[in-house]
Amino acid sequence: MKPQRLEELLARFSQLRIGLVGDLFLDRYLELEPGVEEFSIETGLEAFQISRVRNAAGALGTIANNLLSLGVGRLVPVTVIGDDGHGFDLMNCLQHESIDRSLVIRDQHRLTPTYTKPMRQNESGEWVELNRLDVRDRCELSEATRRAIAENIGRMVSDVDGVIVLDQINEPDWGVVHGDVRGELRRLSKQQPDLLIYSDSRNQIHEFDFGVVKANRDEVTRATDGRTLEESLAEVARKTGRVVFCTCGEDGILVTDPEGRQERSATVAATGPIDIVGAGDAASSGIVATLLSGGAAIDAAEVGNLTASITIEQLGCTGVATPDQIRLRNRAP
Repeated sequence: MKPQRLEELLARFSQLRIGLVGDLFLDRYLELEPGVEEFSIETGLEAFQISRVRNAAGALGTIANNLLSLGVGRLVPVTVIGDDGHGFDLMNCLQHESIDRSLVIRDQHRLTPTYTKPMRQNESGEWVELNRLDVRDRCELSEATRRAIAENIGRMVSDVDGVIVLDQINEPDWGVVHGDVRGELRRLSKQQPDLLIYSDSRNQIHEFDFGVVKANRDEVTRATDGRTLEESLAEVARKTGRVVFCTCGEDGILVTDPEGRQERSATVAATGPIDIVGAGDAASSGIVATLLSGGAAIDAAEVGNLTASITIEQLGCTGVATPDQIRLRNRAP
């Protein structure tokens, strides 16, 4: 991207107000003490010795972390967490002057979704993730909680420039982005056609017939019926009447408009070892901030690629990118 154009877009990020809807997780990293072994007297099994605990907001929190790092001025998340210790730690992760936490619902009948990630150094000194331990409810939210989410979305949209929806849970209707919530978002999309509603869903892409849809190549392929990737994306764009973004790993981002026109933003090369966890969320953050700053769809894809190329170089964590890093990466040959 031309440096002057990039500067124009980045300069507007601080003025943006973005709403977030979806599943908020606690990412808890447990760093095992290198070279220390201790065994349980009772079981004879090795008792892993933890030297450091790191907490971070994950899933919807990954989007929030990336938007904050990009310099976005205000974030308003609408989500549900448990009224438990994990929820307490997660709320602490959201203590930032740019995050309005007033629409985060604490449900005493739910567990706070938590990914606990034991980390061990290998022979080269690199941190490697062991088997993850997951905590989450495996059932739908209550009707009362779903109603509260819809009400909070209504409050949120009056105070933001655009909305990012993250449908993280694989099972239909077990997460925050329930069918009832999609219905409310669909209604708002029709009522306020100029409001950007940008949705990313792991397994339910076919349920989003409104707003701007983002998916990765594998998600689109799973949803196809013998059609090519390009044909499937064109169908989604026709259904929504909006542009569709498809992240394609080493093949960059494919942008499709409702007329079926397609344009590809080439991937930006990363250096050294990489960790792709959170790359899609990083790309989404760059895409949405750019669209809301007046950028064209291809501009948004370019910034999304730049952002993701920086975050995947950060190992043992879900990375973020700063405007200065994006400027530097944009100038790289």
